[in-house]
Amino acid sequence: MKIAILSDTHNLLRPEVLAQLEGCEAILHGGDVCGPGILEELERYAPVHAVRGNNDREWAEHLPLRLETELGGLRIAMAHRKKDLPEELGGFDLAIYGHTHQYAANWHGRTLLLNPGSCGPVRFLQPVTMALLTVDASGWQARRIDLSPAPAEPAVQLTGDVRRQIETVIRLSERGWTPAKIARRCGMKEALAEQIARLYVTHPGVTVDGIMTKLGL
Repeated sequence: MKIAILSDTHNLLRPEVLAQLEGCEAILHGGDVCGPGILEELERYAPVHAVRGNNDREWAEHLPLRLETELGGLRIAMAHRKKDLPEELGGFDLAIYGHTHQYAANWHGRTLLLNPGSCGPVRFLQPVTMALLTVDASGWQARRIDLSPAPAEPAVQLTGDVRRQIETVIRLSERGWTPAKIARRCGMKEALAEQIARLYVTHPGVTVDGIMTKLGL
């Protein structure tokens, strides 16, 4: 059995993602779908099991915040945010989450805790990733799929008081400044100013610490 695991598509389905779906018998989506058309397209390939992300609005009210299911004999739990997974994971073979846009695979006792990363729009110069789960008579394994190379340049190019620079980007974006104008004021690349401002807008309540975590600081 072949199962695709993806998250944080943010209303974008790349051709490279669709190519990986060929032959899959199920698709698991970890949230921040950001549009019903994404799920409709995925359903053309295989049955979809999806949870609701923090950017999935009224259209996604039918999606659960947490999902528990069984596929290929594996007990699977899934939530968009890691903190929303069950507190006790011992009864699951696989626990899936998203939200951070960063691939991670770590064993928690007998349970594989997996974040497939993001296969939607590139943010913070991070690689585009998903995972493929295979289950057969010999067992099961989850494999990382890199859909674009990691950038050669560092993801963050900030010097000095990073916290203050992020606070400045937030403050100026609230005043309606454009990313280009903010970048000139702060001495940073326009793309980075835009990413910080977008993160602040699309993640209500996010703190400067949260943004720094997203940036890998």
